[in-house]
Order: sequence, then C-alpha cells, then structure tokens
Amino acid sequence: MYMNAEIIAVGTELLMGQIANTNAQYLSSRLNNLGMNVYYHSVVGDNPERLKAVLRQALERSDVVVTTGGLGPTKDDLTKETIAELLGLRLVLHQESLERIRKYFKNQKRCMSENNVKQAYIPEGSVIIPNNNGTAPGCIVQKDGKTVVMLPGPPRELIPMFEDTVFPFFEGKTNQVINSRMLKIFGIGEADVETRIMDMIEKQTNPTIAPYVGTGEISLRVTARGSSRDEVDALIAPVVEKIKERLYPHVYSDSGETLEEVVVRLLSDKGWTVSTAESCTGGMLASRIINVPGASVVFDRGFVTYSNEAKMQELGVNRKTLEKWGAVSRETAEEMVRGLVERTKTTAGLAVTGIAGPGGGTPEKPVGLVYVSAFLNGRVETLKLNLAGDRQRIRTVSCHNALDLLRKMLLGII
Repeated sequence: MYMNAEIIAVGTELLMGQIANTNAQYLSSRLNNLGMNVYYHSVVGDNPERLKAVLRQALERSDVVVTTGGLGPTKDDLTKETIAELLGLRLVLHQESLERIRKYFKNQKRCMSENNVKQAYIPEGSVIIPNNNGTAPGCIVQKDGKTVVMLPGPPRELIPMFEDTVFPFFEGKTNQVINSRMLKIFGIGEADVETRIMDMIEKQTNPTIAPYVGTGEISLRVTARGSSRDEVDALIAPVVEKIKERLYPHVYSDSGETLEEVVVRLLSDKGWTVSTAESCTGGMLASRIINVPGASVVFDRGFVTYSNEAKMQELGVNRKTLEKWGAVSRETAEEMVRGLVERTKTTAGLAVTGIAGPGGGTPEKPVGLVYVSAFLNGRVETLKLNLAGDRQRIRTVSCHNALDLLRKMLLGII
C-alpha cells in the first residue's frame, strides 16, 4: 500500500522566526524510511480556525498527517482540541498519562500546575505515544482511512517518541521502501556539475537525482524506491558510481560525510596526526576538525596567529618574508605550515592566511585573497584563492579548501 504523508508544524514562534523548524527535516527523513511519500510541509500559528483549515486540506490529500507542537498546558496549545473537533471525537482523560505527568513533576521536584491536567486529555480511541522526556503525551488517531499523529514540539521529546512508538506503528504498513545516498562535492561549480551529469538527470526515473547547493559546496541526493532495502540499494549503487566517475576527484563522500569527517578518517586509518595554523580563519579550521568524534586520535593542536608578531613568535615565520611578501602571500603561508610542523612534529599540517574583509583589501591584495598551505610527510602544496562573499563565507570556504587539499594529498590525488 502506498501512503502519502505531510507534516504540519504548529506554533506562532515558528512563523515569527524565533525558532527553526528542525522537526520537519527529521520527520521527512524518517517517514521516507517507512516508504511514505512526503509531499507537503505546512507551518501554522496557534490559531484554531487557521489550524482547522490547514488540517482539513491535509486530510483531503494525504493518508498520514503528522503534527508537531501545540500539546502544551496553556490556552494557546490547541492542536488536540482542534483535531478532535474536526474529526468529531470527544476528548477523554487518559488516567495513565495523567499519572505519568504527576510522576514527571515529582521526579523534577517541581509543583504541578492544574492546567497540566489538560495534557492528559486525548481524543477517544487514540493510540497513546508516551513521553519520557516531558509532560505532553502524543497520540495517533485513525478515522475514515486517515491517520493523524500528534507529537510535541521539542525535538528532545519528539524524536524518541517517534522512534519508540510511531516508527514501529507504521513499519511494514507500506509495500515500498525509500532510501537515499548523499554525495558531497567540492571544488567544482553547480553549472559544471549539472553539465557533466545532465544526461543522467534528463533520463532519471528511479533513482532520482536532486542537487543542493551549500556554502561553497554541492550535494547530490540519489533516491530510489522499491519493495525492499536490498532492491533499493542495488538501484542506487550504479548511479552513485557513475556520478563519482563523472565528477572525479571532486566527490569527497558518497555517504553524507563532511570534509572534516573524511580527513579525520583518512588520517586515523593511517595512524597520522595533524596540526593547524590560522590567521584569517581564526580557529574555525581547528574547530571543524575537533567537532568530529574521535578527532583526538589525530588532532594535536592549533595556533591562531592573527598578527605578524604571532606568526614570527609561534611559527617562526621570518620577519624578512613578512616585510617583502606580506602576511597574505604564498611565501608566508608556506613558512607558517613548515614552522607549525617543525614545532608540533605532526605528520600533516594546515596553514591559512588571507583577507576576509570587509575592510583591509587593496588593489594588489583584494578582500577574498587567501593562501592555503598543506604539509604532508615533508611535502608542501599551496593554493591561491580569490574568494567572493562576506567575511563568514570567505572564512568558511577557506576551511573547505584547506581540508580538501589535505584530503587529496592523503589520497595521492595531488
């Protein structure tokens, strides 16, 4: 059986931009894993009439509707009440949920307010979704061939509730499996990517290929559907390999890894270590590396040498080099990385120096001029970059380039 699903996020705070709707991304991914087609996302404020209108439309076009938010104890939390009214169901007190709420407050050593009782009222005939991390239980309502799933808004509550109750409830109810693989690409533009695989995009049926453009890098999602996971994976694999062949050497991951995760894995596999020296990126490069779990095995230390004096004192950059070529130069970048590795004794080193802006540029050295040097086993490779964008983008893309340069050296591509 094919199922179409959609997600409705309830909360005025979402419409005002006070919080990001990260639940929709998570839920779409997991509903896809269940073999459901997710065709619509909606966001509606805490207004019963507007919520009712959105729900009515959703139930007309989808088999499964998942709502998030609006299950709290206050008067503007009206998701359950609105859905019950729309479906013609009474709200009934679920005694077990009430006891769980009371126990939650007792364990928190907090006094339970009378309005929290409201959260234990559930549309009659519902399947209860226990909440072990908060007060609001969720529920699943089925009527006239439609299913409505109600979940609280906080992700720390929603995710375990979905995994523990909702996913098992739907598992096996569809006769299809949907799965995706994400290819991550760097060092090539969006137009060039499209040109190289245009024939594949034009002929696509199953699997499908969808591009996503990020800050300085591109992702391609390859998605297939079939009757089993093995069938789906067998459909995806040759398409992934063909794309990698067309875009070599720019595909750095075919499983959604970040550049820093790839670099840490490659270094770890070889038992090698890395250190960093940064000027314009100001520690961003080191931060990205140490964000990877297990990075302590490969990462030794990082230097932020923003001033010329710091470059000389910490990395041994020659004063004459700085006077003749300037802080933003190939010569300085290479002395930075050599001095770094000499001090840290790591197998690999990365150094970045540049002008991130918005000020500080000259006609000879404009904003966006960046030099990246990588050291590996006695060899140094240096990139000269002329980057566009604001300060944050220049710093981010500089880090991308540094990591990708080391990746290519580790793989013997350069």
